[in-house]
Amino acid sequence: MKTSLRSSTKIPWKIPLWLAIVIIILCSLVEVCRGQNKDVDEFGDPKTKVDAFGGDSSGSGGASGPPKIPKEVQSCDGIYISYDFLGREKEYPHVKNTTAQSWAFKSQLQLVNMGNTELKTWKVFIGFQHRELLVSADGAVLVDGDEFPAQVGNNGTTIGGYPQADLKTAIDTAGDFTQIAVSVAFKGTQFGVKPPGTPMPKTLKLQNDGFKCPAPSKRKSNIYLCCRKDKKFKVNTKLKYSRKKTGDLNVMYDVLQTNGNNYLAQVTMENDHPLGRLDHWNLTWEWMRGEFISTMRGAFTHLKDPSQCIYGPAGQYYQNMDFTQVMNCERNPIMSDLPAEKKDDEKVGKLPFCCRNGTVLPKTMNESESKSVFQLQVFKIPPDMNRTALYPPQNWKLTGVLNPNYKCGPPMRVEPSEFPDPTGLQARVLAVASWQVVCNITRPKVKQNRCCVSFSAYYNDSVVPCNTCACGCNDLPDDGTQCSTKAPAMLLPPEALLVPFENRSVKAVAWSRIKHYHIYDPMPCPDNCGVSINWHVDADYKNGWTARMTLFNWGSNAFEDWFVGVQMGKASEGFDKAYSFNGTLLKDLNNTILLQGLKGLNYLIAETNGTKPRDPRVPGKQQSVLSFNKRLTWHLNIPEGDGFPKKLLFNGEECALPSFIPAKSGGIRTNSKNSIITFIFTCIITLFLVR
Repeated sequence: MKTSLRSSTKIPWKIPLWLAIVIIILCSLVEVCRGQNKDVDEFGDPKTKVDAFGGDSSGSGGASGPPKIPKEVQSCDGIYISYDFLGREKEYPHVKNTTAQSWAFKSQLQLVNMGNTELKTWKVFIGFQHRELLVSADGAVLVDGDEFPAQVGNNGTTIGGYPQADLKTAIDTAGDFTQIAVSVAFKGTQFGVKPPGTPMPKTLKLQNDGFKCPAPSKRKSNIYLCCRKDKKFKVNTKLKYSRKKTGDLNVMYDVLQTNGNNYLAQVTMENDHPLGRLDHWNLTWEWMRGEFISTMRGAFTHLKDPSQCIYGPAGQYYQNMDFTQVMNCERNPIMSDLPAEKKDDEKVGKLPFCCRNGTVLPKTMNESESKSVFQLQVFKIPPDMNRTALYPPQNWKLTGVLNPNYKCGPPMRVEPSEFPDPTGLQARVLAVASWQVVCNITRPKVKQNRCCVSFSAYYNDSVVPCNTCACGCNDLPDDGTQCSTKAPAMLLPPEALLVPFENRSVKAVAWSRIKHYHIYDPMPCPDNCGVSINWHVDADYKNGWTARMTLFNWGSNAFEDWFVGVQMGKASEGFDKAYSFNGTLLKDLNNTILLQGLKGLNYLIAETNGTKPRDPRVPGKQQSVLSFNKRLTWHLNIPEGDGFPKKLLFNGEECALPSFIPAKSGGIRTNSKNSIITFIFTCIITLFLVR
């Protein structure tokens, strides 16, 4: 009986095995269902692991995902901007001085359009303050056109979006954050913040017109703000793109024709500054998407090297193209205007406003020559093979021989340019697409001018020369001679202005010994300027005064149609006339006196050899006397400085002025307080001796 009971309760080994298999299957089904519920939204569509702002919704905080935007973004109804510091590493060399230690940092800028108006051509100012050196900015370019690496840590910098320059609204895109938000990844170097401190910018600000930005909110490694529309700012809702801006030099990049793999573009440079100018201009930019120039009309590139196309992406796609006939394959081509003899050439000329050897004059001189135009055929590579895939080049730079320093911003999409109908009908022809590049004149930094001024006067037989290293001292001679870059320029006899600097040293030393001036050892370095201008106060009388201006060209380039702009302060109102130049007083431009060469005498020749082989080289020279009256400026004190320019420009380039003016006492002008003290001391001694 016991045996039968035991045998009946025994469970076969297969039953537990099958139960275990069933339980495992049921558990896996439950996990699958739960996982599916996590990854499916309320519409049954699978969810992504990236949140609406591009971050990791799982909260893992992986290195690839950008930092999560604070919750304050939900209350923003404008443009939300956030800057996040991601981390840094100590760079070599390792030094003990905290302020001298460099750190490699990474950070990220995010913009989100939370409003109901599209943000076009966004620009953001970042107030870097720790001597930052930006090495790269993925998703943006520097608005001032500087190349990477760029020093931005002194005054901050403004960046613009590229390739995503516009931010659409959630309303127009059904909440597609790839179109309403953008992230910019920064890499760079910074100095001087010791851990655990965090090197953060001083401020953030949206630079687009029509927005008001409050002071940003700050956290340890994040600052953010919400910029809202200015209700007082009027917006033209009829315009699809931005209005054209105004600048000193405005450049248009107009696409005239477009096909699948290429397009025809026209570049127009127009000078809108009354004293701006270009001579022998050179234009360069950077192709960002592998484009190359097939042909050009009205201009040429400095290098034709087909190998960059043949062995690059263009050669892989255009395998049957003869790249030896291509104009340029460089990523950064350098372009120049054609000479005048190519103006009527059937192949490269026959274009209005071209072929003047790179001369762009101000409209105050000649409005018909204030514009320069050329055309180029551009070929594209995949994936931009659609006829609507049009991207302008970036990082525009424009230079001349001796002209103002222009800083160019990024291309901005504007309303299409209008052109007259080529058939002669009274119709308007619009460009396919237009971008504007605004270039503005910047004031040259100290010792970076390209022209300088010397002062002299009838009441002092010494000339105050151009400043030491006025135009830089980077190219000093390698003949073993040494000079001081910090010693002030030595006073000269008048005849020394007619010889090159290397022939002035003996004259300067001899003159200093005669006048008992200090002789520096080592001697001061030269001014190194290609053009120098002497301003000589010639006479001062009751009803007026006169000055003589002499131009010296020490360079190898001649200047045709030159001009000089002189700002005299309150003395400009008394300008009467120039005897050997054309002189005009521009009252609307800070009372600037505009001086030009007379017809047939408007050519400032280059430096030439002397009569004999041993004679010093002779500069190109032009001179004129200027007369001023005192009807409205009777109170002027000419010897005390009213007779000397406050600012002088040659062909638009601001020239370096001397640090002091000639004085009646001879030599360097003395301080008036010291003169008074000396006078009082002399009186006391005299009274003591009389007694």
